Amino acid sequence: MEFDSTDLVLLRELQNDARQTNRDLAAKAGVSPSTSLERVRLLREQGVITGYHAALDLEAAGRPVQALISVRIRPPARPVINGFREWAAQLPETIGLFVISGAHDFLIHIAVPSVNDVYAFVIDRLTERREVADVQTTMVYEHVRSHRIEPAGAGRPGGVASPGRDQAR
Repeated sequence: MEFDSTDLVLLRELQNDARQTNRDLAAKAGVSPSTSLERVRLLREQGVITGYHAALDLEAAGRPVQALISVRIRPPARPVINGFREWAAQLPETIGLFVISGAHDFLIHIAVPSVNDVYAFVIDRLTERREVADVQTTMVYEHVRSHRIEPAGAGRPGGVASPGRDQAR
């Protein structure tokens, strides 16, 4: 999908503050409120915008300790992998889950109140599952997150639709 400069401004501004009014969003993008509304609707329909979320501060939410836990599953069969993925994703400690390649099958990102809770998660939850063959835990000292994602090609020559698209929509 190609994005023009208006799409890029709308996406950037919504990621900065999704609660701003459509009138404010339109002003920042330099378009009319009706154009802004239509563009955002199209971006949602095309699956570029998948939702609006409140970002929580993990420390303020009582979960200041983070860890990345690599998990190897045996046997590596699709039903076993799918079952573990569904189980691990619904755990309240889990804030991210990756199905990966290499020596391990999963990377689970957790946030908990204390180091003891990391230990309890690994020992009481993960290692009690019989499909878990190996677990490696890495404590997170600092988590720097990008709250804004630019579409691929944005800011590079040829990566964004021509300005003529602004007039075509």
